[in-house]
Amino acid sequence: FSLEELHGIFPWLVESIFGSLDGIIVGWNLRCLQGRTNPNEYSVALDFLDPSGPMMKLVYKLQAEEYRYDFPVSYLPGPVKASIQEQVLPECSLYHNKVQFPSSGGLGLNLALNPFEYYMFYFAISLITQKNSPATHHVSPSNSAYFILVDTYLKCFLPTEGSVLPPPSSNPGGAIPSPTPRSPAVPFSSYGMHHTSLLKRHIAHQPSVNADPASQEIWRSETLLQIFVEMWLHHYSLEMYQKMQSPHVKLEVLHYRLSISSKHHGSPAQSSYQALHAYQESFKPTEEHVLVVRLLVKHLHAFSNSLKPEPLSPSAHSHTASPLEEFKRVVIPRFVQEKLYIFLQHCFGHWPLDASFRAVLEMWLSYLQPWRYAPEKPPQSTEPLPRSVSEKWAAFIQENLLMYTKLFVGFLNRALRTDLVSPKNALMVFRVAKVFAQPNLAEMILKGEQLFLEPELVIPHRQHRLFMSPTLGGSFLSSRSPAVTDASFKVKSHVYSLEGQDFQYKQMFGTEVRNLVLKLAQLICQAQQTAKSISDHSAETIASQSFFSWFRFTPSDMNGSYTGNDLDEIGQDSIKKTDEYLEKALEYLCQIFKLSEAQLTQMMMKCGTAQDENGKKQLPDCIASENGLILTPLGRYQIINGLRRFEVQYQGDAELQPIRSYESAALVRLLFRLSSVLNQRFADQMEVLCSREDFLGRLCRYHLTDPHLIQKIRYSPVVKDRTSPNWGPRISLRFLASYRTLTSLLMIYFLASWFHIGPVGCTFIILIGYFLYAVIMTFFFEGWKPHEH
Repeated sequence: FSLEELHGIFPWLVESIFGSLDGIIVGWNLRCLQGRTNPNEYSVALDFLDPSGPMMKLVYKLQAEEYRYDFPVSYLPGPVKASIQEQVLPECSLYHNKVQFPSSGGLGLNLALNPFEYYMFYFAISLITQKNSPATHHVSPSNSAYFILVDTYLKCFLPTEGSVLPPPSSNPGGAIPSPTPRSPAVPFSSYGMHHTSLLKRHIAHQPSVNADPASQEIWRSETLLQIFVEMWLHHYSLEMYQKMQSPHVKLEVLHYRLSISSKHHGSPAQSSYQALHAYQESFKPTEEHVLVVRLLVKHLHAFSNSLKPEPLSPSAHSHTASPLEEFKRVVIPRFVQEKLYIFLQHCFGHWPLDASFRAVLEMWLSYLQPWRYAPEKPPQSTEPLPRSVSEKWAAFIQENLLMYTKLFVGFLNRALRTDLVSPKNALMVFRVAKVFAQPNLAEMILKGEQLFLEPELVIPHRQHRLFMSPTLGGSFLSSRSPAVTDASFKVKSHVYSLEGQDFQYKQMFGTEVRNLVLKLAQLICQAQQTAKSISDHSAETIASQSFFSWFRFTPSDMNGSYTGNDLDEIGQDSIKKTDEYLEKALEYLCQIFKLSEAQLTQMMMKCGTAQDENGKKQLPDCIASENGLILTPLGRYQIINGLRRFEVQYQGDAELQPIRSYESAALVRLLFRLSSVLNQRFADQMEVLCSREDFLGRLCRYHLTDPHLIQKIRYSPVVKDRTSPNWGPRISLRFLASYRTLTSLLMIYFLASWFHIGPVGCTFIILIGYFLYAVIMTFFFEGWKPHEH
């Protein structure tokens, strides 16, 4: 096709592939396309959208002619959309010189994007817009075509080895020009001082078509990363967005722009501020979204760690370093750090308290461990000891101190509100404790906190605020500042740039956080005991399921109110894993925070004070008062999460219990009348039999009376008529009304008919079997000794 025809169908083609911005058109649904289910479509889509495939060749062909395509500002992330609509230009160079007023009759502002930007905008935002796909929940996100394409684009445009491949060109020997600066279509003011891109030194003043090849590789890499970060990590509240613009100068400019805008509209400044709030969005990232961000984080660590060692001569370095090497040096602090920190804070505060938080957790832990993606391999050793974190990572830890400390406190607050008896929740606590317990890591975090808490001696207050954000003085590559040797200044710059000058820092190794860790350790001890109780209960239930238990229910079956946990359905193996996870997590927490054995022993004793005499069941935490036990807030938490419970049992007449779901109501009433007639007619005879001291007396006492129940009823102030025959020896036939008993009797009669045994003979066999069962139970529970009689 000709370029004019390709220019016309390109927007339609992009929308047909990635879907419409409003989510109505699904497109190819790359997020649900997998090789296992649709191998042909999967391979065709990957080949077509490959960096060297037909679609990208079309992009580069249109790029050579400098075509522009409109992208509606209304579909940008909420904070960016709000600022652009208020004519305040965001810091990111991705939006500079691209905002245009709508044409006559238009409905909103648009971004004028080149083909590469337009394609990548749609590709990145399809992860957010296509949320309601019905098949999304039935596929594995890491095996989808979308996930594979993200990985492919990252490896192509942010290579860890070599350089970015040159774009294919239809003209032999020709070059695809880089985007050149354009005059702004709208008079915008930016936050703070003038900001430029990383490209300033290389291509900002190169309007020629035959641009430098090195500049071409850097502009594609930077554009791709900026689009991914803006579309995936730039969704949060307006307060957070203004908080990120930490220097006071930026906030003053923002308030100035808002006041000017309000004057034009004839309304006070507060109404304009409320208008900004109206542009906020309710952002709820999905698990798939978080997995893609984790893939980005892991690749950026590998990309940044592939930086070549600096030469000894600084002057030589400044002249020989390629743009890609410079890009590797600043890619994480310049592009990712701020937005990822706010994104993680949002997830820690708003994600549901369930096992799906594991995706957020692993993404956070991936960012905290750049050494896992370093090119050097750990030394092979026979001992499976954790590798010590090298001192060379101290600078990274100090410059990302809040990622380690504040988010760790956020995780503690989440862990204290979750059910640690669940194996998935126990695994998350174990994972965090294991990562922070790596040798030398806690010491480096503590050193970073000490550097932050050092008093300022030289740098004045206001000057410190102006120097702390690298974006104020332009690009990292343009006008490189002298190397800052003050480690304390770097740590403070990091903290204040993310949280503002008035931030009250909470020390990770301070008293307040240490108390939270002690509370978590106490909950771990309680969860271990609860898991053991559930395990013992399951074992007892299995052991008690004998053949004769089908004929008669024990009192625990009728009165027990045990509420099971999900571990009952999972099995003993998962209970064992839960105990192992919690035990190792407790061990790691003791290593990190130097908890002594005396403190652990005290916590274990405190957890064991509420146990009953068997050591299996725990009462909720409560306070004794004149009116009985009163639940504490901890006790209410334990009951709500199923960690502890009161043993509420039916303590009245067993014959008068409510009819159960496993019983026949008609048979219960009929058998109760029959047993009442028998008890009234033979009450005296049963009393005489139960008073005998021989084997028959013991047999009758065991099967016709309930000593524990009689003792409770006879001395109860509620029961008035203690001489009623209902409180003495009696026959109970209610167990015959159970569906389980009826089913077993029918099975026995069926087997008897198979062997040609009549009903009378079958009944005789059942009676003999029940009599033998009664004798055996009497021997076990009444302790009958033949030599005494």
